[in-house]
Amino acid sequence: MKRISLDLPLHLTRRALMTGALGAAFNATIAGSAFAAQSPGFARWVDAFHARATRHGISDAVYFRVMRHLTPDTSVYEQQSKQAEFTEDMWQYINRRCSEWRVNTGKERAKENAGVLARVEREFGVDRYIILGLWGMESSFGDVVANPKYMKPVIPALAALAYGEPRRRKYWEQELLNALLIVEKGWGRPDEMVGSWAGAMGHTQWMPEVWLKMGVDFDHDGRVNPFGKPDDAFAGTAKYLLERGKYKRGEAWGCEVRMPHGAPRRLADNRTWRTYAKWNDIGVRRADGAAFHRPHDQVKLWQPAEGGPAFLVGQNFRAVYSYNPSSSYSLALVHLGDLVRGDGPFRQQFPGGERAPTLEEVKEIQRRLKERGYPMDTVDGRTGSDTVRAIAAFQKKVDMDPADGYAGLKVLARLRQPN
Repeated sequence: MKRISLDLPLHLTRRALMTGALGAAFNATIAGSAFAAQSPGFARWVDAFHARATRHGISDAVYFRVMRHLTPDTSVYEQQSKQAEFTEDMWQYINRRCSEWRVNTGKERAKENAGVLARVEREFGVDRYIILGLWGMESSFGDVVANPKYMKPVIPALAALAYGEPRRRKYWEQELLNALLIVEKGWGRPDEMVGSWAGAMGHTQWMPEVWLKMGVDFDHDGRVNPFGKPDDAFAGTAKYLLERGKYKRGEAWGCEVRMPHGAPRRLADNRTWRTYAKWNDIGVRRADGAAFHRPHDQVKLWQPAEGGPAFLVGQNFRAVYSYNPSSSYSLALVHLGDLVRGDGPFRQQFPGGERAPTLEEVKEIQRRLKERGYPMDTVDGRTGSDTVRAIAAFQKKVDMDPADGYAGLKVLARLRQPN
């Protein structure tokens, strides 16, 4: 549904969008060089697109107010085409997104939002820790929702993609229409609708179509809103997992397991469904030694890397996968939720992996990099894009291979050595 979120080095509190200095920052962005002037070709396209918007239920008043003087955000073309700057092994990906900072923050947010999470759990049947894991993955528990460094007005971005990106033009046109319909319904103003370059918005990063079709007015304020307080975002996301992901009430996503000694790798084919009880009969055990809680639920055996941890995964893992079809994302999300719940780390380490650095160790990495002159805004224990770039530059300078930007124990050991 969306792109994978990063653990970004942000310090904004969760607050109303587009107010005070933040609103001024977004207005400055809109007026800035990221937006090309409205060309004659784009103006003609806007006029031609009007008829389609009318058929979609968008009034002339809304269409011309939003689109008549809109200039497309052409920076999205570069953002769409560029490849990821750094690649991550699965263990690195999980360590970053299940960092101590994120787990601690998740526990705080779980307490702060216990009431609404309990309501969502009762009404939709989705485990609150799945919701918390997803919230942490998508927006660092709301911290990135309103930050202009990472989020941009989505209607100019979607207009640029609908106008100038031919490969998925129908998709972008439809999402632009959906965004306009949100304005038509009074659920959001164009200046409120900020998100990723591709249009994903709010606490759990909804595309406009998801906002329209899966959204829930859970706080009963008369509109569906994935921004502000997270009530609607939690409920709409639970509805998505339930209806589109076929989430099963009461089931776990799965668990880490130990395979029987000498078992062939093909046993973990991630295709064969058996009950927990039948897996137990052939020697598969929970890694923590406990009994399987619901022995008759159907699950598959999956080992992402030979020699690494193995998992029994069920339908609710697939429900999470439906939200963002990435195995690394899905495993990191459910693991983050479990850590916030109070469960421990994986008992089997990934081959070639390291344990996750502690919060203090990440801060030490940042502090030592800053002392060596690498750009570092803050020393906060969060491994965001600035920290990743600084680490990669340091790794290249001292001939560490690979120069992957990972804030791990090997980097810390090298930083502790004299210059």
